[in-house]
Amino acid sequence: MRKKGTLVLEDGTKFEGEIFGAGKSVSGEVVFSTNMAGYTESLSDPSYAGQILVSTYPIVGNYGLPSDEIDPETGLSRFWESKKFYTLAYIVSDYTDKYAHWNAAESLSDGLERYGVTGLTGVDTRALTQHIRDFGPVIGKIVVEGEAEAEFRNFDEINLVDLVSTKEVVTFPEKKGKRIVLVDCGVKENIIREFLKRGINVTMVPWDYDFTQIDCDGVFISNGPGDPNMCQPLIARVRDFVTKGEKPLAGICMGNQILALAIGAEVRKMKFGHRAVNQPVRKCGTNSCFITSQNHGFAVDNATIPEHWSVYFENLNDGSNEGLIHESGRYFSVQFHPENHAGPTDTEFIFDDFINLL
Repeated sequence: MRKKGTLVLEDGTKFEGEIFGAGKSVSGEVVFSTNMAGYTESLSDPSYAGQILVSTYPIVGNYGLPSDEIDPETGLSRFWESKKFYTLAYIVSDYTDKYAHWNAAESLSDGLERYGVTGLTGVDTRALTQHIRDFGPVIGKIVVEGEAEAEFRNFDEINLVDLVSTKEVVTFPEKKGKRIVLVDCGVKENIIREFLKRGINVTMVPWDYDFTQIDCDGVFISNGPGDPNMCQPLIARVRDFVTKGEKPLAGICMGNQILALAIGAEVRKMKFGHRAVNQPVRKCGTNSCFITSQNHGFAVDNATIPEHWSVYFENLNDGSNEGLIHESGRYFSVQFHPENHAGPTDTEFIFDDFINLL
């Protein structure tokens, strides 16, 4: 028999359901994803730190969870985007413990419990999603029957990048060839895999590390959670790096926003963000369109982009910014996730374009 649980939004709206997973009271920003599958990747994505994730797809759990085993050669997770779950809680319409998949090692509920993530099922997720779309970012808390109630907590006031970034410099198996510095703002490990499989040496550093002291051929800024305006040391360092113009630089998601702030553009909170594997984008100046994976709640204000820079990609649903590029082509970034293979490999060329600049 499952415990009763209630999602309480800061505006007083309530959604009742039943608890699975860890079963503890939590509070954070409530966001929705329109993924039909891929909850393993979403839950283990550091970009979801501080968030309560709502699945718009009704049936969740039917393919279980893959193992969280580590590849001994690279030190990366074999099947996850990181080595743990970062999402505070997961809200679904219909959770099932009965799973069937060739790569499943346990149920979703068991995995959530091991990593301290609360699950809430039996919720009208369609109504909840419509509420978020109508009223914008909402802070909520899950109240668990018999457990102490959490206080409402707004993680936009916290530097989430600092919480999820590596605390030390990490190098991966060495090969002869080019080297990049990967600035870890909450990196998804498939980004690292994409570089390693192309024969690139990767040195990963903390978000506030002085990467200019490392001998490399280029710098890449990863994805990450929260408000990029919290990352002022990194913004200043990227500004100096681009101004000197000695080596190429690129970024993904948070990396796009950091680059924007470094060149003097503005980044603002979106009404309800983009979180899905089905977001259409167009490469500006062309008729090339791509289906992309995305997870962000902030966006670059196109009206503030300075001279010599332009919009690289645009979102075909709402026209929002999906990337930046300098007129030299040596500095660029994208708001979507080319490593996630939403298309399934449509935008992998982003990695190749960057490598060709090294």
